[in-house]
Amino acid sequence: MATSGHEGGQLPRLQLDQLLDELQLRIDEVRGTRDRVHSLLEAVLTVGRELDLRQVLRRIVEAAVVLVDAEYGALGVIEPGERLAQFIPVGISVEEYEEIGPLPQGHGLLGELIRHPEALRIQELQDHPSSYGFPVNHPPMHSFLGVPIRVRDEVFGNLYLTEKRGAKEFDSEDEVVLSTLAVAAGVAIENARLYEEARRRQRWIEASGEVTNTLLSGAQEEEVLGLMLDRARSILKADLGTVSLPAEGADELRIALAQGSAAEQLEGRTLPMKGTLSGAAFTRVELAISDDVTKDPRVRDSALPVNGIGPAVAVPLGTSDGLRGVLLVGRAVGGERFGPEETDALVGFAGQAAVAMELAQRRRDAEQLALFEDRDRIARDLHDLAIQRLFATGMTLQSAVRFVTHEEGTERLLRAVDDLDETIKIIRTTIFGLRRHEAGPTAQGLRLRVLSQAKDSVATLGFTPVLRTEGLLDTDVPAPVADHLVAVLGEALSNAARHAGASSVDITVIAGQGLVALTVTDNGRGLPEGGRRSGLANIAERARELGGELTLDPPAGGGTRLVWRVPLEHRAAPDRGGPAEQADGRADAPDGTDGSGPDGSGPDRGRA
Repeated sequence: MATSGHEGGQLPRLQLDQLLDELQLRIDEVRGTRDRVHSLLEAVLTVGRELDLRQVLRRIVEAAVVLVDAEYGALGVIEPGERLAQFIPVGISVEEYEEIGPLPQGHGLLGELIRHPEALRIQELQDHPSSYGFPVNHPPMHSFLGVPIRVRDEVFGNLYLTEKRGAKEFDSEDEVVLSTLAVAAGVAIENARLYEEARRRQRWIEASGEVTNTLLSGAQEEEVLGLMLDRARSILKADLGTVSLPAEGADELRIALAQGSAAEQLEGRTLPMKGTLSGAAFTRVELAISDDVTKDPRVRDSALPVNGIGPAVAVPLGTSDGLRGVLLVGRAVGGERFGPEETDALVGFAGQAAVAMELAQRRRDAEQLALFEDRDRIARDLHDLAIQRLFATGMTLQSAVRFVTHEEGTERLLRAVDDLDETIKIIRTTIFGLRRHEAGPTAQGLRLRVLSQAKDSVATLGFTPVLRTEGLLDTDVPAPVADHLVAVLGEALSNAARHAGASSVDITVIAGQGLVALTVTDNGRGLPEGGRRSGLANIAERARELGGELTLDPPAGGGTRLVWRVPLEHRAAPDRGGPAEQADGRADAPDGTDGSGPDGSGPDRGRA
């Protein structure tokens, strides 16, 4: 039977349409593959272009969501112990993320990928045996695709994608694309980590150099410790930093410096050695680190949890041979734990700072020793040269008195001898001051301390008081008595400024005959009847403690005269009649010499 030409031509045309449709489908698939490859290349370039690690991680998740057309994505960073240290979500708003709750701990399906770092593709999350379900307020999720991210041979973290758009599940091509992106992500993360480590190392080097330069420039130790603490907090992005030093005479530490969160509540506080992170670092002379001090059994008596600190690390400053204190830094509760790369750098920084502090201390000691040696040389020269010449001059003048027949001439010679006597006293006081090697405020002689107290009172008095001193204040007055005298002078001047309304104040300090007497006279309104005298009671109590007395009386021109007189308990001052007796006065010589001859008997230098 013959077939019509129309019907015969229709069949080839249908076959041709099918072929064309199939070809178009293949072309679309090729175009789709090309577009996906282009997107993958663009994503790789975008991820690799960043050097900040946090930005790199977020770019990786954003690129993964776009490449496999997922609604939600996340990147989990794994820390030792197979726990999630960071979790970076995409597709969920900040408000939704906060409503879900705390950071995932790596249980359930997330933990499955941590324990078995291989690509995992699931059509329905709830059907997997490792699924724990979702917390309250978590958006619904069904399809799942996860791949590990490796940095060299180490599993850095995992990429998690859920909810394939337009399909029930992710396909094999999605898995290949995501696995390829994970390889590129590993390279980008390694580069970002190396760059971050180099920057961090550079900042530590700069901080160490700054601390060393500040120390060697002669800055005070408190200033250097503050600089060191500030740099450590800045580099580690810590919320709190403290420097604790050993407390005097107790098994405790004292927080000498605090910066950051609740610093004003911590500075000056004492810490026990047991039950605190700083105490553990100090006693063991090693790094003490806590992922969360609120849950750390070692931290029982600490202000850190109360002030909102979670992760913390304490490092000793120095070694067991010369431990100076403890540097501690902490982050707020919920903050990142301190990683090994951070703690190692902190230990190195603290060690370098401790070495620099030790070198600076030795340099100061050497400079102080050189200063003391120079003072000793000056004192020796004054004693061996100047005083001996004055002695000789005094002897000559005393001998010349017998040849002077005029009464006025004799009087002038004796006055000159008295002047030489006072000059010798001043020089001896200067010699003793030069040879005192104590440190601190009490290293100054009593004469200078009294002068300083008088100068400090000018601001409150409104005028400069008159000061007169007599005797060997710096040599005869023992330190405890001198401390009381300076305190009494300060109280007396304060009373004159606040209550007396005086326009002039005279201060006299006399040491001699086994006593030291402080007299403060003002021309004010005098002592009111029935007024408060708590300050005067304290002054009187100080006198009684030392076996002395306090007297108050009005001077002839009005006002108040305060006389505070106490004995010099350590020795009675000898009777010094002239240069000859000064030379024989053994208590005078600060170096233990008495100016006598080899047989112990000095020349006859008594007055004619």
